[in-house]
Amino acid sequence: MRLNDSAAELCRRVAKQHEALRIAEHKRGCGATILDFGVDVVGGIEAGLILARICLANLAKVDLVPAEPSIWPSPQIQVSTDSPIQACMASQYAGWPVQLDKFFAMGSGPMRARRGREHVLETLKAVDLSSAAVGVLECDAIPSDAVSQMIAEECRVNCADLILCVAPTRSIAGTIQVVARSIETSLHKLFELGFDICEVISGHGSAPMPPPARDFAEGIGRTNDAILYGGRVTLWVDTDDSRIDELGPKVPSGASKDWGRPFAEIFRDYKFDFYKVDPGLFSPAEITMNNLRSGRTWRFGSLRPDVLEKSFTSR
Repeated sequence: MRLNDSAAELCRRVAKQHEALRIAEHKRGCGATILDFGVDVVGGIEAGLILARICLANLAKVDLVPAEPSIWPSPQIQVSTDSPIQACMASQYAGWPVQLDKFFAMGSGPMRARRGREHVLETLKAVDLSSAAVGVLECDAIPSDAVSQMIAEECRVNCADLILCVAPTRSIAGTIQVVARSIETSLHKLFELGFDICEVISGHGSAPMPPPARDFAEGIGRTNDAILYGGRVTLWVDTDDSRIDELGPKVPSGASKDWGRPFAEIFRDYKFDFYKVDPGLFSPAEITMNNLRSGRTWRFGSLRPDVLEKSFTSR
């Protein structure tokens, strides 16, 4: 795989359009490139759609589509891919907590495959041979030289070949790239349940775009709620029907003990420790599985527009 080279090419095109996209490019002293999508700039919708594509190693289509008023009266973020494992699990999944001194960010993007030090990557034997490393960081600060150097060393690339795209969760671009994880959350849930996700052939997902948040906790709450209570995913798989019968009901977010309240409330109850939340919660509200082997279709879960209403209108 050369996921990072694919994402780096997109980043280079994006940097040339930085004024139109309302983003900013910074060069660190060590040689790393930082693309700011919402820390010290406003960013925007188009920047967010591109950021989501970068996070998916440019192996998925990401669009803003008309609202479905029965869920929430705002546009939906739609994702589709024929490379679900590479795009979502080897790239988009936020499996790297990037931390150095007081700096902390959730790290995602294809740089994870270049680093290769996560259980899911080892299980999938996801090895990236790119010369570059491209990451997406969910945080409120531009990473320093020291942080950039640490990431480059972890990914075994020169700093000059490192590109870091940064956006706070509460920014427009940050909101879009998080809500664009509807397919990824379903794949990760299937992986944790023991399903062979290499049997997933294609995926489509959508979730409503939440209104802007005032702070980090509200931002992470609303973006998660968009998927947990308003996310719909369809997967095309090639597997035995018995595996879907067994595991399908466990995939939607409703299978979790923490389901049913806005995520910000759940997050506060766990003292803002993301890793104490039931991992089974992080999946779409509804999932449809089409089995190419048998021609059968299943639908599991249900939407909760009432919870979305409470989350998106809270003050």
